[in-house]
Amino acid sequence: MDPMNNAVVPWPEGVMRVAQFLQTQGHPHPPKMLETAARTAQEAADALGVQLGQIAKSIIFRRRADDAPVLVVASGDRRVDPHKVAAQVGPVGRADAEYVKARTGFTIGGVAPVAHLTPAVTLVDEDLFRFEAVWAAAGHPHAVFLSTPDQLCNLVQVMESDVVAAPLSDMPAAARKLLSDRAATVTATGSTFLSPCVSVCRMDALQDLCLGCLRTRAELTQWSTAGDAQRLAIWQQIDLRLQGKLA
Repeated sequence: MDPMNNAVVPWPEGVMRVAQFLQTQGHPHPPKMLETAARTAQEAADALGVQLGQIAKSIIFRRRADDAPVLVVASGDRRVDPHKVAAQVGPVGRADAEYVKARTGFTIGGVAPVAHLTPAVTLVDEDLFRFEAVWAAAGHPHAVFLSTPDQLCNLVQVMESDVVAAPLSDMPAAARKLLSDRAATVTATGSTFLSPCVSVCRMDALQDLCLGCLRTRAELTQWSTAGDAQRLAIWQQIDLRLQGKLA
């Protein structure tokens, strides 16, 4: 029986495994089945009606030294920095779908932070603690469970750490202030006539973002022909990047 809707609906095996783990740990919130798939953090946030940062996404890496799985649980509006991960657990590489399934028992898009087939070296993004409540995948693209950041750390038995990309530190302070002022105006008025360009045209090689206007190459190309809705969407991305929330 699904405790969320009181209907007799068999849960997928992965969700059952997560539910049993949460129950044995005394976690107060069982898995919740969504009507739509939530394979990405944005899809999960949209389905739940919460902020993107409240989605605790689970990313699996392969440690090069021993091929052990490395689980990074990160806020949905942050980008995991492999260099910061490697500094804490040793060099890591990407994990393909076959590796993820074999080690965790879950498919990509539904990887839970708990109940893995193989115990993983685990890191939790400290930025999750911006929120009182977060949602994590529960073993299936349609399944999630509610938690607090503290509860999540207790479930995986680790403390939070710094594992995500920092804001663009090379951005000139004057450019940041000017761009921030323009972003605030756009947010307040919904207007898109303001150009993000602040006359600092230098691309950051790592992030592929202009260090003046924080647009990607694609966004720079699109701007001149973009409509109001598309320009507003670009400004919204700029605002997130100003806060260091690089997707």
